[in-house]
Amino acid sequence: MAIYTEEEAKKILEKALSFSKADACEINLSGSNRGNIRYARNTVSTAGYQSTQSLVVQASYGKKVGTATIDEFDDASLEKVVGRAEELAKLAPENPEFMPPLGPQQYDASITYKEATAKVTPEYRAEVASKSIVPAAAKDVTAAGFLNDGESFSAMINSNGLFAYNKSTNVDFTVTMRTNDGTGSGWVTRDFNDINKFDAAEASNVAINKAVMSREARAIEPGKYTVILEPAAASDLLRNMIFSFNARSADEGRSFMSAPDGGNKLLQKIVDERVNLWSDPLHPDVPTSTWNGEGMPLKKTQWIENGVVKNLAYDRYWAGQKGVDPVPFPSNGIMEGGDESLEDMIAGTKKGILVTRFWYIRSVDPQTLLYTGLTRDGTFYIENGQIKYPIKNFRFNESPIIMLNNLESLGQQVRVDGNLIPYMKIRDFTFTSLSDAV
Repeated sequence: MAIYTEEEAKKILEKALSFSKADACEINLSGSNRGNIRYARNTVSTAGYQSTQSLVVQASYGKKVGTATIDEFDDASLEKVVGRAEELAKLAPENPEFMPPLGPQQYDASITYKEATAKVTPEYRAEVASKSIVPAAAKDVTAAGFLNDGESFSAMINSNGLFAYNKSTNVDFTVTMRTNDGTGSGWVTRDFNDINKFDAAEASNVAINKAVMSREARAIEPGKYTVILEPAAASDLLRNMIFSFNARSADEGRSFMSAPDGGNKLLQKIVDERVNLWSDPLHPDVPTSTWNGEGMPLKKTQWIENGVVKNLAYDRYWAGQKGVDPVPFPSNGIMEGGDESLEDMIAGTKKGILVTRFWYIRSVDPQTLLYTGLTRDGTFYIENGQIKYPIKNFRFNESPIIMLNNLESLGQQVRVDGNLIPYMKIRDFTFTSLSDAV
């Protein structure tokens, strides 16, 4: 199926909107073309291609809303899906928090589309698998990985005159390497908008080396340790933290961002002054769409500045209740880093632990942002500036807030899951018990 141009998408949306008889109508059109390859046990298991498209109509009468979806765009189908949404709206109860569609908006031109990524071939995907499997087998390691790439578009229109369009590309790659004796494991993830930035051999070799290095891990006592968190590990905890930057949850006393005396922690210092966190849809390394699902423009927004909370996310309803301007939730996260490389951070560590990633993370206490989880795929003991040996995995109990108040240093930024996250050295990170998982 086609990736519609802006003009093609607008034509379909305008035709669908012309059938609307509701008080208000919002219509979203989206589609994607995606290819993939999966391998396990050093053998390709699946390879495929998927093309999808859909149109979603939201019709409203007063505060009563109905939604219907279709994947056929001839005139009769468009009229049918609009009519169905209107039928459902008439049957629906009123939504007391209903917000009418936005009027026309101005959007920055996005930088999310790279033609080279859209033109990835099956042969390229096979070569990626080969660049994992061949070097893994040579090191007595078994590879299991997945590559997913493609292009997509999204567009929306409403009865108040708004129209928005975005086209994007992305490639996502993960691979796990296991030593054939079952004692070592390594993992890596990579994601980009631009396929030219992706190096399958480099990524696979990182995971292979982690697996080989983590053979015959030793047990050490749980406790509080200085840790170096690779960006993939830090990202998991930071992602959970940014979820708490919701003004409504904070104002209603349901999150860490709730103030003890009521209200929220806006403009309060919550972490080390070296912590700066923002979002920016036009950042060249992590670009996103310049509008969100409501059609609100997305701009560069500072969330934490020198340790101080500078913004909370307000949806349109809650902003209206509080008499403030809406602040859209971020589409990416960018944390300021430093100049140190991973090697520099290890060399400067007298005694500590290098953590590749966390998994099975669960909330313990949402009011303090306390989380528990396990280390995985390469955990190493550092002594006198050198990695001495692999260690068995730990269970941890830690809060990203405590973590960012125990910050020792920041290293270079790395893209992880569409975000830019630095290496971090943290003191007094809490490991509560050992795990036999490999």
